[in-house]
Amino acid sequence: MGMKTKVALGAVVGIVVIGVVSANSGDGDNGNGGNGGGTSAAADKNAGDKAGKSDDAAKSDAGDKGASKASQAEQFKAFVAKNGTPKEKDAVAHVLKVQGADQQNDILDSADVYTDFTGGLTGEGSGPSKLIASAFADWKDSKNGLVTVYDADGEIITNGNF
Repeated sequence: MGMKTKVALGAVVGIVVIGVVSANSGDGDNGNGGNGGGTSAAADKNAGDKAGKSDDAAKSDAGDKGASKASQAEQFKAFVAKNGTPKEKDAVAHVLKVQGADQQNDILDSADVYTDFTGGLTGEGSGPSKLIASAFADWKDSKNGLVTVYDADGEIITNGNF
């Protein structure tokens, strides 16, 4: 039994050592010639650049409204008031809340628009919600975006690509 215990103990120690080494391998350049630190710094710089650009874009959209801290719904309504058709303007007047419009990565962007319509798919907001989704696509652009329009009860009315 002494030999089996030593083999089992050796295996456990080996697994722990492998775990520690793999956990520390992503910490950056610690003298082993790895490039983890350089890659990480470049990624941080790119993320900062993208964040700065999206902040500037959000400020310019809000600038149309006149306030830099306007909600997404207010920014959307201001855009449609300036650029939309009369029917789009009437439809967007029913928008209560917009979520997810400010966070885009062009991989899988999702935005939600909440309205005061009732009845779900077959309710009164079926037609206008398509106009809302279309106006949203004019406002925001993504390679792979999906906007979903909800009624007052939280039921999906429609969705569309943007």
